[in-house]
Amino acid sequence: MSNNPSILANPGPLGLMGFGMTTVLLNIHNAGFFPMNAAILATGIFYGGIAQIIAGILEYKKGNTFGLTAFISYGFFWLTLVFIILAPDFTWMAAKTTPRSFLGCFLAVWGIFTLFMFVGTLKSNFVLKFIFLSLTILFFLLALAHFPIGEEAAKMLGIVAGYEGIICGASAIYLAMAEVINEKLGRTVLPIG
Repeated sequence: MSNNPSILANPGPLGLMGFGMTTVLLNIHNAGFFPMNAAILATGIFYGGIAQIIAGILEYKKGNTFGLTAFISYGFFWLTLVFIILAPDFTWMAAKTTPRSFLGCFLAVWGIFTLFMFVGTLKSNFVLKFIFLSLTILFFLLALAHFPIGEEAAKMLGIVAGYEGIICGASAIYLAMAEVINEKLGRTVLPIG
């Protein structure tokens, strides 16, 4: 097996699918279509979490610092988020639940990180820029919805964030499939700009 990065498979679509599918599922919940459920949480652990971490490790092997940072960071974001959601169900964690406003701070910090990552996409294709810009907006919408802005306003902002998150996740799925299909067919079938 050669260590030549030019012949290694592209791990990007795996990471993008893990991010995209998990983001769509969680935001279908945020938009109010379904309650939080085991399918969303399991996808957050295995596809959004572990698959993205694997993709990030493979990006390391290819020498892609941006891909490494993005996939491993967001993979651990999903694992952390699932743990935060499930923590109140653990007897030994019940007294240590995360206050709603602190969850807003958690999401805002991720929004700041994502804003910096968006800057890193400015010389990339249009779809990748769109993913990171829409994800930045998503994090800040969700953060604001967790601050004390009033129950009705928070609920409405969460629903708006849910729809925006569905678009963000769908754009990641599109880029993943464009990379796979375009590479497999040797021509541009799905444009990425």
